[in-house]
Amino acid sequence: MSGVEVTGRNGGVRDGGVRSGDRAAAGRRLRALARAELTLLGRNRGVVFTALAVPLLLPFSVRPAIDQLDLKKQGLTIGTTLLTAAIGFSFLFAVYTSLVNAYVARREELVLKRLRTGELSDAEILTGTALPALGIGLAQALVLCAGCAALLHTGTPRAPYLILPGLLAGYLVSAALAAFTASFTRTVESSQVTAMPLMILSMLGSGITVPTEFLPDKLATACELLPLSPAVRLFRGGWTGQLSTGETLTALATALAWSILAVFAVRRWFRWEPRR
Repeated sequence: MSGVEVTGRNGGVRDGGVRSGDRAAAGRRLRALARAELTLLGRNRGVVFTALAVPLLLPFSVRPAIDQLDLKKQGLTIGTTLLTAAIGFSFLFAVYTSLVNAYVARREELVLKRLRTGELSDAEILTGTALPALGIGLAQALVLCAGCAALLHTGTPRAPYLILPGLLAGYLVSAALAAFTASFTRTVESSQVTAMPLMILSMLGSGITVPTEFLPDKLATACELLPLSPAVRLFRGGWTGQLSTGETLTALATALAWSILAVFAVRRWFRWEPRR
């Protein structure tokens, strides 16, 4: 396969180097794979419902608990808190859990194995599979931001330059960790179990259901190191304008570190063939 160096078949990921002259062809391959994946995704109604509906509905289930918090004391409002929760749930349900399911299903159906025999590099296969979920997540973020601004009076972001880095960090880390989680998930059914630890930690500790300002100081400091915490902090800081330069740089560095670690783990341990 031109432009692709194969370094392994079962464990690890091939180097996905594409020469500059092949970028247009790589783009066409990615679009074709993304369309095929979107078609497959549309056939799984359970995954589609979870990805689309849960991030929109679940934040309102935690509103009674949020109403008991003294948000004004922390410079927060119910609108920004619920919006941040909705975006956090989008990271987890629209991207993370749906992609764990997709990667495992495609592997067990030998789709990934067949794709590796063609012109697609490993990076293209993983990226193309993730594109529909990432697209849904980003579209969901736009709808949520507009809806909360209209219905919950969140107003305009005070530091809008932090919104996009927060979203990109959250969706990219979620996608990379989904691929890593799929590497040790045996079946589609068990993906609900293997995805649970990160989901619970993120919902409780990353400021999604409860802002970290309401956690004990030492626990809050530890929770800031969780994979999705930087993305949640950046996004909420974009609306509230409460992040200092130092806090912003720390969040960006933590998000970058998790991205690098997750990509390394995928390159090292991702499985392309079913476990027998």
